[in-house]
Amino acid sequence: MPYQSTKQYGFDLGLSCAFRQWRADSHCKYIHGYALAFKFTFEASKLDERNWVVDFGGLKSLKAILEENFDHKLLVAGDDPNLDLYMKLHEAGVAQVVMFPDGVGCEKMAEYVFHVADQWLWDAGFAPRCRLVSVEVKEHGANSAIYANPLNVLSNL
Repeated sequence: MPYQSTKQYGFDLGLSCAFRQWRADSHCKYIHGYALAFKFTFEASKLDERNWVVDFGGLKSLKAILEENFDHKLLVAGDDPNLDLYMKLHEAGVAQVVMFPDGVGCEKMAEYVFHVADQWLWDAGFAPRCRLVSVEVKEHGANSAIYANPLNVLSNL
């Protein structure tokens, strides 16, 4: 598709959250925090009536979804052996815990956000003219992960 546009959230201050990779052999097995940033790449073969791929002003509800799931949250994997402890912290009002059934980390966050944003494009009326190419999640300036649209990956094989 000839037209692409990008939208970024959190690249100035980030969405503060904490998580742990309980399966890690490194210090990542401990709860640690990041200010996550998100980059969306959209594409279209034809522009809308305003000559846009996507209306950036219409993305406010997508940003709200990011804030609801990542800003000042403790992200935990659904299979973390300490899940009950985290949920007790949530119930006690000590932490805002968001459980991700398929795991945490940049790669899993990018995949999760991709699927949420892809559905959001349809619900908001941008699709099928516009589609999501990829979502990048940055922990900081040196680390990021990208989840790409499986249709793009398959077409490049």
